Amino acid sequence: MSNTTALGISIEIKTWFRDDLSTDTGSSFIHNYEIKIINNMKYPVQLLSREWCVRHLIHGESIVKGEGVVGQTPILFPDESFEYTSGCELLSAVGYMQGKFYFKNLGNDEIFEVEIPRFYMCYPPLLN
Repeated sequence: MSNTTALGISIEIKTWFRDDLSTDTGSSFIHNYEIKIINNMKYPVQLLSREWCVRHLIHGESIVKGEGVVGQTPILFPDESFEYTSGCELLSAVGYMQGKFYFKNLGNDEIFEVEIPRFYMCYPPLLN
């Protein structure tokens, strides 16, 4: 699990390998991740967009940008949280993701970014 708090926003990340969807012979290593975003500020914020860097150990990196997360741009009031689950296909047995969430402070309309901490994903047989 990875955790971080920046600018009053906490991010918690859990990952797990999807053996049922992956093929080690076809270089398709599927992982799911669950992200929990907690608003520790005294004003509401809205998650506007995200930007991911996905690093494949031997196949370089890919950048993923887009509006919201899983089709939503949630508003989080003080002390509220939002959780979602998504997935990533790695082209290598080992890799990582890191990125940024872009939020709007609904108290003053300022846009700010929060770093998403790096989290690693590994094909479980490599850990033995």
